[in-house]
Amino acid sequence: MAKTPAGTIYVLNGPNLNLLGAREPQHYGHATLADVEKLCADTAAQFGLATDCRQSNREGELIDFVHEAHARSASGIVINAGGYSHTSIALHDALTAVKIPTVEVHISNIYAREGFRHHSFTAKAAFATLCGFGVDGYRLAINGLAAKIGAKAKA
Repeated sequence: MAKTPAGTIYVLNGPNLNLLGAREPQHYGHATLADVEKLCADTAAQFGLATDCRQSNREGELIDFVHEAHARSASGIVINAGGYSHTSIALHDALTAVKIPTVEVHISNIYAREGFRHHSFTAKAAFATLCGFGVDGYRLAINGLAAKIGAKAKA
């Protein structure tokens, strides 16, 4: 398997995030997944980092992306596992196994929503979790991840 360029952050989005901009804008806003991917690429570039953005509605494919991030020596992972955050022990185990610095992101404030959203398996595999900042949470996650891995902002 080919190596990822040094300083690549995998940005992984789970089920239904392909519907951003149209799905429940009262919770998720009007930004699209393409907007999120551009925000991530632009933010990472400020630190001399690249992004590899992926989305899947399938749990196993998200796990494969985590394994690929490891195989390609990714510098970090930003993950919004969507509903799988609350259900997937397998995704937790994959993130824990690869030992890549990970930040979990939720667009909405999961603690202001239904009770089943208050628990996250993926949060337990991440060094930080952000929720409730809208899509700007991705920018904050990349900033925090850059600090964690020692990447400095470029002039």
